[in-house]
Amino acid sequence: LAALAVAAQAEPVTYVIDSTHTFPSFSYNHLGFSTQTHRFNGTTGSIVVDRAAKTGSAEVSIDAKSVDAGSALFNEHIQAADFFDTAHYPTLGFKGTKMQFKGDKPVSISGDITIKGVTRPITFDITAFNCAPHPMLKVEACGANAVAKLKRSDFNMGKNAPYVSDEVTLNLSVEARKQQ
Repeated sequence: LAALAVAAQAEPVTYVIDSTHTFPSFSYNHLGFSTQTHRFNGTTGSIVVDRAAKTGSAEVSIDAKSVDAGSALFNEHIQAADFFDTAHYPTLGFKGTKMQFKGDKPVSISGDITIKGVTRPITFDITAFNCAPHPMLKVEACGANAVAKLKRSDFNMGKNAPYVSDEVTLNLSVEARKQQ
């Protein structure tokens, strides 16, 4: 009966991504000289968390044309057909279907990532997670940082490998507000 009471109290909460405070980024080794980091400036989606049941999911859509490499010329270069091919694939997507918890906090989320029309499984390690009342907006908000690795060549983006590393680190810094 106690298990049924806990299950009855479990309630999934949907959080809408705050696109002004959410910045996916990716980094890679450039010719052995440095680690380059670029970000995307346009992200939408939602995250569902049920802390009592220790479950959750996420759906994230990233505007591939919002890539910011710090240079208009390089932005165009990585939007070309050899890399993101934003003319044909204007968005990147992540659908997380399995959130793992340690105690009261999520520590990973697994699902599928779609880049350039190719979908592959991926797991993001959640390195930070916090929910609290937003001090200015007076609504519950959550924030998280997550990291994963992938290979560019798995998404038909392997140009210049191995000189430019095939392995890419993805970082997602996200803030989201409880859906009203």
